[in-house]
Amino acid sequence: MKIHLKRGEKIYINGAVIQVEQRCSIQLLNDVTFLLENHVMQSDMAKTPFEQLYFVLQTMLIDPENEALTRQMYWHLSDNIRQVVDNQKLKDGLERADDLVKAQKYYDALKVLRELFAVEKLILQNNCVDMEFPNLQRAVA
Repeated sequence: MKIHLKRGEKIYINGAVIQVEQRCSIQLLNDVTFLLENHVMQSDMAKTPFEQLYFVLQTMLIDPENEALTRQMYWHLSDNIRQVVDNQKLKDGLERADDLVKAQKYYDALKVLRELFAVEKLILQNNCVDMEFPNLQRAVA
């Protein structure tokens, strides 16, 4: 796999943070776990249930030493979300993400969760909230 990086960009590979000084391409020749900087969500950005789940999952990639703990957190959040979500697209996406996590395909699971952000946001913006979840912050105009 070949990855193109811009000057100053970071990439997380097997838990290590690498920042490049100039524009470059790197080729990954074996099976590694990586996460590009533009896919990293900061903790203060994780406000909705699916964003919180994404944040926990990305932590498994960034901090492999604590994978067992973050894996437990992932399953706890996933179970809570599953109990309250009525939207079929969100349910199906969560099931796909869970299957990928079981297979330890974390990067692919993150991609599935990112695709669900727009659906979740639309539901919350239209006040058609079909989920209740602790710490869910939403603006009600």
